[in-house]
Amino acid sequence: MSFFTALSLSFNNLMTKKTRTILTAFAGSIGIIGIAMILSISNGIQLYIDRVQRDTLSSYPITLQAESIDISSMVTSMTGNSDSAEHEDKSKIYSNDIMGDMINTMVKEVKSNNLSEFKKYIENGGSDIKSYVSDIQYSYDVPLNIYMKDTSNGVEQLNPSTMFDSIYGEGATSTSSAMSSGMGMGMFSNSSVWNQLLGNQQVLDEQYDVLAGHWPENFNEVVLVTDKNNEVDDYTLYSLGLKDPEEVRTLFKKMMVGESYETEKDISYTFDEILDTEFKLVMPTDMYKYNDVTGTWDDYSKDDKYMTNVVNNGTDIKVCGIIRPNDDAVSTSISSGIGYTAKLTEYIIDEVKNSEIAKAQLADTSVDVFTGVPFDNDRNTEITMDDVNAYMATLSPEESAQMQAMTSGMSDDQILQLFSASLKARTTDATLDSNKSKLGITDLDTPSQIDIYATDFDSKEKVQNIIKDYNKSQQDDGKEENVINYTDYVGIMMSSVSTIINAISYVLIAFVAISLIVSSIMIGIITYISVLERTKEIGVLRSIGASKKDVSRIFNAETLIEGFVSGALGIVVTLLLCIPANALIKHLTDISNVAQLPVAGGVILIIISMFLTFIAGLIPAKLAAKKDPVVALRSE
Repeated sequence: MSFFTALSLSFNNLMTKKTRTILTAFAGSIGIIGIAMILSISNGIQLYIDRVQRDTLSSYPITLQAESIDISSMVTSMTGNSDSAEHEDKSKIYSNDIMGDMINTMVKEVKSNNLSEFKKYIENGGSDIKSYVSDIQYSYDVPLNIYMKDTSNGVEQLNPSTMFDSIYGEGATSTSSAMSSGMGMGMFSNSSVWNQLLGNQQVLDEQYDVLAGHWPENFNEVVLVTDKNNEVDDYTLYSLGLKDPEEVRTLFKKMMVGESYETEKDISYTFDEILDTEFKLVMPTDMYKYNDVTGTWDDYSKDDKYMTNVVNNGTDIKVCGIIRPNDDAVSTSISSGIGYTAKLTEYIIDEVKNSEIAKAQLADTSVDVFTGVPFDNDRNTEITMDDVNAYMATLSPEESAQMQAMTSGMSDDQILQLFSASLKARTTDATLDSNKSKLGITDLDTPSQIDIYATDFDSKEKVQNIIKDYNKSQQDDGKEENVINYTDYVGIMMSSVSTIINAISYVLIAFVAISLIVSSIMIGIITYISVLERTKEIGVLRSIGASKKDVSRIFNAETLIEGFVSGALGIVVTLLLCIPANALIKHLTDISNVAQLPVAGGVILIIISMFLTFIAGLIPAKLAAKKDPVVALRSE
């Protein structure tokens, strides 16, 4: 007898006893249902944790800066938690030098990182770091100067924002922004609403929904980011020129004299109005004009007429899309404002590098292009004719005429000797690096910051190990200057959550597995009862030539069918139970689709059910095969 014939006979027998078969299968499926539900919720929770990790790490990357400060040491100094000596004389008051310690800590803990070498290590395949990250973002010391396109009412700079300059003085916003970015705090922590988007489109698609338009495709395209309620905070609206920035200045002026000022509220914009918004990008080098007389470059950023012309001829920046965090996003890389791509940064770097002032500064790296003075000049440096001519230019026409008459006919050496006692060499506070930063001169191979976005906490640990290995290799090669010091803001925040969830799941599965075993034993008992009920049938089969193995095969087939039905029924019931379970969890925690039974898990559970029932039915099948056909035929 073939196994398929045995299956057919067993199936026909089970169909004659439908009620008992269904009840037996349901009893056997209880254990499967329990394990499947635990597996579903465990799987859903793990998927949720993975999403939380990915979204969280998109906001808190591993940050490598060209110059970094040990934040933890500085905070310890600020809070006065560092160890201090115990004073024996309690009748005196002693000073606790927190300020001095903090300043000294800031100076001592500033570390320089050779990011150029580390970028080369990453890009040249020196490690498998890219298999553990969703994106590696490079930032450069490049000013992003954004202006309102409409200059009919004058030039209005939107980024970096100048709204608070008239209140706190020029540079207040940029100074606060620098402090905020370095320390993660401050009133102006959102002073720049322009942020670079992640380079991983898959992560962006998972975190955001596109409300209108499309993602940026060209360097001059940007997207507006709203919150989950389609709202944009008023600071961002002012910073983008969608609301008049002059309102903020008026508001503060009124506040300073104790008067109230009502700004327009509950303003809304159509998608088309947002998508019609355009800005002007001005290169930092465009704010300077060459002076033919002095041979230096003058700052024209405060000249309204000049800047109006510069802005009108600037690069158009267009809002091409509106995006919103989707409901499933736990955290997003950008919470609000404008998102631009790395293509815009690369465009600025190339444009700056090709400007005349940048070429002039790079052509002679020893002289300040703004003053014409060598960077290494000090007050004891011998004066030159340039110093004399610069001094002459400061005199009145009458004094200048007298000086020219006095020096006419004198050689340059004689003139220098004449002025050497009273005139000192010109100096400059600028350095080559400060001028390059001011003009935005940089190179794509020399980032000022590298943000590494790990896919999850396990991958983050792998990335940290890769950095440690890199540091060790540099130290072994005697290149201490290439050792990387980095800031890990998020820390090991959720690394143990997965372990806890898995431990709980395993304990619950262990308990439910007991019920599965009990169910299998019950199926074995029912199979044995079936053997007793079918003793005469066994005798008939043996009498017509069925072997002991054939009889055993029939009952084994029957237990396999029971196991399959139990497993399949358990999976179907589990899928149905997932619906109310998800609704309940969504209501209680606002987390959707937690209970998700993996396909592979369902198939494996059915196989386990069939295997256990098969094992449980081996003994009854063996007993059936051993029955004497003569005795079996006589039974009633």
